[in-house]
Amino acid sequence: MNAPTSPESPSETPPAAPAPDVPVLTSRGARALLPAASIRSYDFRQSGFLAASELRRIRMRHEQFVRSLAARLAIFLRVEFAVQLGKLQIVGYQNFIENLPSPTHITLFKTDPLKGTGLLVIPPRLGLSLVDRLLGGPGQMSEISRDLSEIEIALIDQVALLLTSEWCNHWPEMRDLRPSLLGHENNSRYLQTASPETAMLVLTLNAGFSEQSEPIQLVFPYATVEPLVRLLCPAGLPEAEAAAAKSSKPRWNSEFNDVTVPVVAEWQGLKLSAGEVARLQAGDVLMLDPRCAAQVQLRFSHLPKFLGRPGMRSGKWAVELTGPAPS
Repeated sequence: MNAPTSPESPSETPPAAPAPDVPVLTSRGARALLPAASIRSYDFRQSGFLAASELRRIRMRHEQFVRSLAARLAIFLRVEFAVQLGKLQIVGYQNFIENLPSPTHITLFKTDPLKGTGLLVIPPRLGLSLVDRLLGGPGQMSEISRDLSEIEIALIDQVALLLTSEWCNHWPEMRDLRPSLLGHENNSRYLQTASPETAMLVLTLNAGFSEQSEPIQLVFPYATVEPLVRLLCPAGLPEAEAAAAKSSKPRWNSEFNDVTVPVVAEWQGLKLSAGEVARLQAGDVLMLDPRCAAQVQLRFSHLPKFLGRPGMRSGKWAVELTGPAPS
């Protein structure tokens, strides 16, 4: 007969101790303690590529592109074809391809003279409905999702070339944009068009016949669209923004008052050969150039910042600052 287990039996696993708080420096420069669970890792390679104003300009340009694309596809397919702009975001390449379903139809393309390879991702169900319409059918959405045949891919390429050509036409700032199709893939695991950490601009379009729609994704490496982003940005700041930038002065953050910075004062001007250095003995006198000795260079954390003159102040060595160090 087994003895009853005590509530404080050593076989029970004690509860895990909570993670200690982590000291952090907030965006306002203040020190604070936050729970470790509330701190998220951040990849600086995927940040700050597009400011909010730049992303807003790109979205406005693509809203024009979507309206024009819907009209062109309706004429091409001879039936109403709805296209709506969904998400516009920056995503890492590895993260993007890992989230693609399988199977899927991926068209690789290039827009000369821009660098990089773009991706056009069309769900097979939508691709089959487009093929059905191109062959004279109503464009009914298929209930199954399967790989496309070579003939079906050739028909889808007509839509892909129309879509990429329309995208190029909506960048009049760069008139010589020319799209070209490079190949196809039905499994994202075999894609090797960019390094895993590459930032990708992902444009999601909801497209389809009548009420049936599927997401089409138009994907560009950031290096591809960067020249176009620069063309969208104005040459200079507006007068109001320029005045605000001029009037605003940087304020010292008192949190840095206790940070120690090593300061070194040095001068140069005496050069000796290796043989002369080897013959030096105690008691030898080295002649210094007074002009060089009177000009001291102050280094803050090993970086030259000021020039000065050496002297004495309250019985201690001191340096009087005379100007900034040459860059």
